[in-house]
Amino acid sequence: MTYLPKEFLRGLPAVFMASALISTPVFAQDTPVSGGTLVVANDTEPRNLNPAIVASNGVFYISSKIVEPLAEMDYDTGLRPLLAESWEASDDGLSFTLNLREGVTWSDGAPFTSADVAFSAMQVWKEKQNIGRQIFRNLDAVETPDDTTAILRFSEPTPGQLIENALPAVTAVLPAHLLEGENLDETSYNAAPVGTGPFVFAEHKPGELYRLTRNENYWQNGQPYLDQIVYRVLPDPGAKAAALETGDIHVTAFSAVPLTDMARLDAIEGVSVIPGGYEGITYNITLDFNHRREELGNPLVRQAIAHAIDQDFLVDVVFLGYATPATGPVPPTAEDFYTDDTAKYPFDTARAEELLDEAGYPRGADGTRFSLRLRPAPWFQQTRDTGDYVRQALAAVGIEVEIVTADPGGHIAAVYTDHDYDLAIGSPVWRNDPAISTTILYQGGLDAGVPFANQWGYDSPEMNDIIAQGISTLDTAARTEVYKDFQRLAQEDLPIVFLTHFTFITVARDEVRNVANNPRWATSGWADTWIAADQ
Repeated sequence: MTYLPKEFLRGLPAVFMASALISTPVFAQDTPVSGGTLVVANDTEPRNLNPAIVASNGVFYISSKIVEPLAEMDYDTGLRPLLAESWEASDDGLSFTLNLREGVTWSDGAPFTSADVAFSAMQVWKEKQNIGRQIFRNLDAVETPDDTTAILRFSEPTPGQLIENALPAVTAVLPAHLLEGENLDETSYNAAPVGTGPFVFAEHKPGELYRLTRNENYWQNGQPYLDQIVYRVLPDPGAKAAALETGDIHVTAFSAVPLTDMARLDAIEGVSVIPGGYEGITYNITLDFNHRREELGNPLVRQAIAHAIDQDFLVDVVFLGYATPATGPVPPTAEDFYTDDTAKYPFDTARAEELLDEAGYPRGADGTRFSLRLRPAPWFQQTRDTGDYVRQALAAVGIEVEIVTADPGGHIAAVYTDHDYDLAIGSPVWRNDPAISTTILYQGGLDAGVPFANQWGYDSPEMNDIIAQGISTLDTAARTEVYKDFQRLAQEDLPIVFLTHFTFITVARDEVRNVANNPRWATSGWADTWIAADQ
């Protein structure tokens, strides 16, 4: 029976509601009990479990239970304090004061203090993190007048709105007493992190599992409820579905079970399909161009390719309706920033052929204009399926496409470090503010090796200026207009194509309680998740 929290309905695109069976919850939220092992399916094995360096949901899925940010998203209040109890931005945008929680310890017993925040902000978020490099680029210093106060000092005005929006995804705090002076790229900490979170890293058996155990010294009294979380490495979607049915696993997140199986699983007694809990991590499917390739550096070719792709087909066939066509890099659910006033590239193969001819790439004797290699991101079935569809769609307009696959580490290296691709299917995340995860897809001048960022060879002074304005404009209304200009230019230049916006689905056994109870549930700490014994 499908369980859809009422909060999920706020701002949900109609297509999602039409695709989901909406009913009342199948169980009441009764009194939590402690104990038990939660068994979770995991598709892949991240090489790096340090969320302060690699801000990606594949890393957060495991590490967010160990390493905490300053705050987390909340359905009712917007943000829920974690390591920071409160915060305040100065009127001039040059400082942001964090009032930290007292009495918190690291899982090794050392006290958590403002020194940890200062270390994390200056040496990790600002210098190492794929997203934080942009947000904290003007961070000059962090003052620590006492153990529970950290004052972020900026050399240029930085909007408080931006820093608040960044707290859940970008501010994972690391232990200075363990990492000060370490090579953060090579430290063993990245494989076995120590944190302040509700769980402690216990072991990793390659190809088999990750295991986390209860943090007996967690600052929130009585939590976590679970004794252990075991992430079983199950890359095969059919195996995950079967394990849910038998009860060998309790939870699959991130639509790990094929969408075609959702109705069947939903009908099984004791299993629930749960579309909520991902509103704060809306995903997108993108087609990324390597502008170093002569043909793809031509905007007419990029426009032609956009016209050759039927977004409705992707929504209806690849996503079975659990998606919406994209009109640009900001989803319509982001009401504060979204604009529909952007260039559109409707499905039109005749127009695509005209543009390719105009660009100087006519069909040859064999009907082919040129050939490209496409790398679909390997983490979701939908990214792989989109790659297969794009290959077919471009063949229809005379572009031959070869699919090249790799494991997650190989894909990241090929696209973001070695630039060994022509086209790539990406799946970037919208995280509540264009400056978080989104503008980095357009920012020029980034060093090679920054994952999930602009490694396309696109570098527009006009776009770079707009991105800089968004980071420094303090007035909220004016900042909103800057990001509308950002969307317009993104669609005009079309360095990448946003194809669809989508959110994920969790399938869980009914004995698991407090599932999808915040907008980033899969990537939050799960301190309040528990297993009932009466199912």
